[in-house]
Amino acid sequence: MGQNEQVGEFITIERIGRVAIVQFNRGDRVNALSARLLRDLAATARMLREDVTTSAIVLTGGQAFTGGADLTDPELAKRASASLLERREILRAGPDMCDAWEALDQVTIAAIEGFCIGGGVALAVACDFRIAARGAHFRLPEIPLGMNMSWHTQPRMVNLIGPSRTKQLTIFGERVDAVQAERWGLADEICDDGKALDTARRWAAKVAALPPVSVRMAKRGITQAATALNAAVTFMDVDQFALAATGEDSREAIAAFLEKRPPNFTGR
Repeated sequence: MGQNEQVGEFITIERIGRVAIVQFNRGDRVNALSARLLRDLAATARMLREDVTTSAIVLTGGQAFTGGADLTDPELAKRASASLLERREILRAGPDMCDAWEALDQVTIAAIEGFCIGGGVALAVACDFRIAARGAHFRLPEIPLGMNMSWHTQPRMVNLIGPSRTKQLTIFGERVDAVQAERWGLADEICDDGKALDTARRWAAKVAALPPVSVRMAKRGITQAATALNAAVTFMDVDQFALAATGEDSREAIAAFLEKRPPNFTGR
C-alpha cells in the first residue's frame, strides 16, 4: 500500500517500496510551472536526495507533463519592473530546480503524456530517463519568442541527442513527436497514450530490485562523466536570458504571437 505526502499545493509523493512517484498537477490542461511550483519541485528533489529508502523516483505531470513556465504568474511578471539584481534572483528558480533534480542519486524517470514544452523539456532532460506516450510531443519555443534557452538545458540535450539535433530542437522551436524523440534519443521508450506512468513504474521497479548503493554509484559516475563541463558553459545563461528579454525582438515576438501575425525581427 502506497503512502502519500503533500509538498506545497500541487505536488504529491506516493511511496511504494523503494519507489517514489512524484506528481505535480495544477489541475488544468497546461500544467504550467509557476514560480511557487518551481520552488516546490526544487524542495521536493532536495528532500528526496537525503532519502535512503528510495532507489527510483518517477516524475509525472497532470493531463500533460507541462506547458513550461507560467507566463501569467504574477510573481514571474514582476521581472519586468524588477531591478537587474532582483531579476537575476527571480530567474534562478528554473535552473536551480533542474539542478536539484539532476543532483539526485536515485534513478529518475520522467513519465510524459500530452506535451512537454520549454521548461518542461528542461526538467525532463535533467532526469535520467524519459518515457513518452505515443501522442506526446516536445517543443522549445524560446528562440522564436526572442528569448534564449536557459535553465542549464543545452549541454544536457547535447549529452543526450548531440549538437545538431539540439540545434534543431532549440533554434527552430518546432514540435518533435514521440517517435522522432525516441529516434533521436530524447525519449527512452514510447508507450500507448495514458500508459506513461505505468511504463515508468515498471522501469522504476527494475531499479528498485537492484543493490541500491551500486546503482547510486553507477548513476553518479556516469552523470559526472557526461556533465563535467556543463556548469562551465551554462553559468551565464540567466544573464543571457535577462539580456535577451530586454531586446526589441523579444517584445516583437510576443506581440506577433498574441496578434497572430508574422514577426519582424531587427536584431535590436
